[in-house]
Amino acid sequence: MTTEELERVGIERMDDEAIEGFLSSRGVGVLGLPGLEEPYLVPLSFGYDGEQSLYFTYVVGPESRKQELSERADSAQFLVYDTSSKYMWESVQVTGTLTEVPATEWDDLEEELANAWRPAVFEPTEYSGGLAVYRLDVTEWVGFKQTGLPPGLEPPE
Repeated sequence: MTTEELERVGIERMDDEAIEGFLSSRGVGVLGLPGLEEPYLVPLSFGYDGEQSLYFTYVVGPESRKQELSERADSAQFLVYDTSSKYMWESVQVTGTLTEVPATEWDDLEEELANAWRPAVFEPTEYSGGLAVYRLDVTEWVGFKQTGLPPGLEPPE
């Protein structure tokens, strides 16, 4: 569908300010990395610096596919979305480059990683593997949202 067709059915393109607000208020999404044969998708918590970078904490082991593919990727995509109903939803797709953040810089990222949602299983401080932090520097983003019934559609009685 074209942007004009989307607008006719009540879907709005988000501007930069709306995208920034959305990313600031969320903490989980899906990272897409180029795989060997097919894309590699993984749900991840994230932090956002309020400007142009997302941060991810990876739990890694000696053979971390996520880390290996991140190191090889020229670019990656990250999808963040929220759905309240089929007529109330938002999604933002971010494209950019991934780089590992040196451990010496992790303390400086406390604020950026504060809103990252994490499953309780990742709360312990000791892991069998290790941790790595990656930054996705945004080169492009696009967001869409729908905030109500499409024009001409009546609510069910």
